[in-house]
Amino acid sequence: MWILYALLSAFFAAVVSILAKVGMQGVNPNLATAVRTCVVLVMAWGLVLGLGLQDGLAKMTPRNWWFLILSGIATGLSWLFYFAALQRGDVSRVSPVDKSSLVLAMIFAFIFLGEKITPGVVVGGALITAGTFVLIFWK
Repeated sequence: MWILYALLSAFFAAVVSILAKVGMQGVNPNLATAVRTCVVLVMAWGLVLGLGLQDGLAKMTPRNWWFLILSGIATGLSWLFYFAALQRGDVSRVSPVDKSSLVLAMIFAFIFLGEKITPGVVVGGALITAGTFVLIFWK
């Protein structure tokens, strides 16, 4: 089931880029990020409340809170920089560079989470990196 969720995530991430590029015309990227964040906030809490999942808040540990807060800060910084780049660059170049975060996430997963390094992961990461450089430098 994870693959379906991952594919849907990729689809909607692509749609985000197109909609944001059009929606940000003449708008400061920080303001655009703030508006987008409000929409995400309403949607996320609507889902939690609609499914009755709010009781899970009481079960969260301080560790859960700290890491989710840090993740939220990283998300906010990622969105701010992404929108700033998107306003100044082409979606077809900005988005692949942004997605080079995949390779960084793989490296961080090896270092911090102890995930296995396999030949397929190494080759896949190298291809993603090579493709990113082609899109950056080949005009």
